[in-house]
Amino acid sequence: MNNPLPADLQGVRPSLVQLTHLIYGLHAVAVVVGVTSSATVAGGFVFGLPSLIAVFLNYLKRGDANGTWLESHFRWQIRTFWFTFLWLMVYGLLIITLIGIPLAWILIVLLGLWVGYRVARGWIALSGVQPVGL
Repeated sequence: MNNPLPADLQGVRPSLVQLTHLIYGLHAVAVVVGVTSSATVAGGFVFGLPSLIAVFLNYLKRGDANGTWLESHFRWQIRTFWFTFLWLMVYGLLIITLIGIPLAWILIVLLGLWVGYRVARGWIALSGVQPVGL
């Protein structure tokens, strides 16, 4: 019943891998909330409670992942959060100008797709016991 860890998992606590799965799950919930509610995907991702909890856990446990293949996942998740936040600020500046409104709507759709892609790609890599973003 107790299967040995794959060679790729050696040196990494299984609980840290499970935590990383949980963090991707929280980010995915935020994406789903953005899709199914009046919020945008990017807005739900940055300002939704699931993603805020996830990024808090990222920063809290990032030191445990240093020097392991999970380090890339923690970096990937943190960067996804902050780049989404940055582009939401650009969106906010565009949406308040009449000329920028069409660009803002295009940006928010592309940003939502990008966030969904980043969560899916990272989680797939984690499931395959692979680093992400390399």
